[in-house]
Amino acid sequence: MELELEELEATATEDELAAERAAAKTQTVRSFERKRPSRQPFPDHLPRERVLVPGPVTCASRLSKLGEDITETLEVVPRQWKVIQTVREKFSCRNCETITQPPAPFHVTPRGFAGPNLLAMILFEKFGQHQPLNRQSERYAREGIVLSLSTLADQVGACAAALQPLYGLIERHVLSAERLHGDDSVLQKHTERMIEMI
Repeated sequence: MELELEELEATATEDELAAERAAAKTQTVRSFERKRPSRQPFPDHLPRERVLVPGPVTCASRLSKLGEDITETLEVVPRQWKVIQTVREKFSCRNCETITQPPAPFHVTPRGFAGPNLLAMILFEKFGQHQPLNRQSERYAREGIVLSLSTLADQVGACAAALQPLYGLIERHVLSAERLHGDDSVLQKHTERMIEMI
């Protein structure tokens, strides 16, 4: 038994030495170091609001400013609704007994109430952001402005009619070219989707 124990100890020593030699031959692998993400600076065109946190007032007479640290926080001001009141004064002439008044402001729809910025926003969200009119109506209601789906649809239709001459000019300009280039990949995707549905 003693011989077996001696043999086991010798084997264990050999294994330890072999492991040390193998460890010496291998290169040390550096552990993974996570890079800190570098945040893009905020655009220069955004207005800056400076909020000054007052310093300590315990030794006000003995303090001298060394510098300042600025922490920038991106914030958003929610959409603001407003009503523009256009006042048209009436005047009467005592000599000729006539009443004069400037004309009413132009609206896309007859007797309309939506301003140009509101109409542009509705059209952009519908056609540019693919936001259906019912969702727009629900969102405006959450903001306290009740605009029914039929009212929004009327406004979109009136804008389309008002923009028809501009559309005609653009169409004539585009179709006057010798060649027209188009992207049919969208059409192919729709065709594949229709085939899958069948």
